[in-house]
Amino acid sequence: MATVLKETAQDANPWDVSRAELYTQDVWQEPFRQMREKSPIYFCPESKFGPYWSVTNYKAIQHIEALPKVFSSSWEYGGITVAGDGLDHLQEGDIPMPMFIAMDPPQHTAQRRTVAPAFGPTEVERMRADTVARTAAVLDSLPIGQPFDWVEKLSIELTTQMLAILFDFSWEERHKLTRWSDVLGDIESFDTLEKRQHRLATAFEMGASFKELWDRKAQNPGQHDLISVMLQSDAMKHMSHEEFMGNLILLIVGGNDTTRNSMTAFAYAMDKFPEERAKLEQNHSHELAVNAMHELIRWQTPLAHMRRTATEDTELFGHQIKKRDKLALWYISANRDESVFPNGDKVIVDRENARRHLSFGYGIHRCVGARVAELQLTTLISELQKRRLRVNVLEEPTRVPASFVHGYKSMMVELSQY
Repeated sequence: MATVLKETAQDANPWDVSRAELYTQDVWQEPFRQMREKSPIYFCPESKFGPYWSVTNYKAIQHIEALPKVFSSSWEYGGITVAGDGLDHLQEGDIPMPMFIAMDPPQHTAQRRTVAPAFGPTEVERMRADTVARTAAVLDSLPIGQPFDWVEKLSIELTTQMLAILFDFSWEERHKLTRWSDVLGDIESFDTLEKRQHRLATAFEMGASFKELWDRKAQNPGQHDLISVMLQSDAMKHMSHEEFMGNLILLIVGGNDTTRNSMTAFAYAMDKFPEERAKLEQNHSHELAVNAMHELIRWQTPLAHMRRTATEDTELFGHQIKKRDKLALWYISANRDESVFPNGDKVIVDRENARRHLSFGYGIHRCVGARVAELQLTTLISELQKRRLRVNVLEEPTRVPASFVHGYKSMMVELSQY
């Protein structure tokens, strides 16, 4: 792992943790450790995304998440990433795309209540047998003893299959979902007109494809798919085109990145921590697989931050926060908070409190699809155990250059049996 940030301007603020190169080079751990120790609520006066507060410890993030009236998620103020500047500062090539994670109650409540049953315990149990079968089929298709890209052949394939099933999207065209997710989840794509136009064109391409699916479902609704669920809801059946696209982006990016990058993190971490891998190879209990799943999601933190905007002047643990100040809640740092997770940079598959991670958020905006992500990752661990397969990482992965999606673009591996 690199320990020194390379090719950074001499005057760069070392505590501006929105810089993409920190994540590309995997050197974000130390600046967050310093902030947790010295200034867990820190004001960054200048960045690519303008001034913002960094909130880096577990207690303060939970506190903010519990006060949605004071710390808003609304798209009108800038939404859920540090990149957004709200309706008052729209640039050429931007259009607002409301989504329920970037709304406040009561609108958020009504729309979340619409889609939540599709990710509830009953639906997850209904998906279990199919998830096991698809995971088994993908694993059985992989070569043993030959190099391949784990991200492409396993992580992307399994998560894209699940997305296609959730939406009842064309199976033959399902890889469009991956491309749309990669483009629309990239907060680095807001800084030039050309990038904003490309992002907007991608959003409209996605919107047009799903509008055809919406129209078909309006004539012949299904029982379980998300489009049919939205159509049958008073809260979502009359959405504007922009709101429809916003919610699609939320569900596609959320469904894709959390699971896809945790699956890759599992393979990477087990190679990096062989003593922890040995625990899973020697103990195939369901309980340990579930705990390991939570620990991997904690350690990876697939979405590094969520953003909130102050709706009023307020005090936050001795800091004066002004109305419309932007606050980045760094889940990736809270999941390393030493007061909650000792030795947090290490994966410990039997960590007692692994379930306390904040990777899915906290409070009213906790990830609605968390159970589906948990099912997919636990299934992968269990199916690898059944086959006594070990993933050997051949070289450092190529990482996503962004401070929002914390993930992997590629990772060459080789499978062996133990």
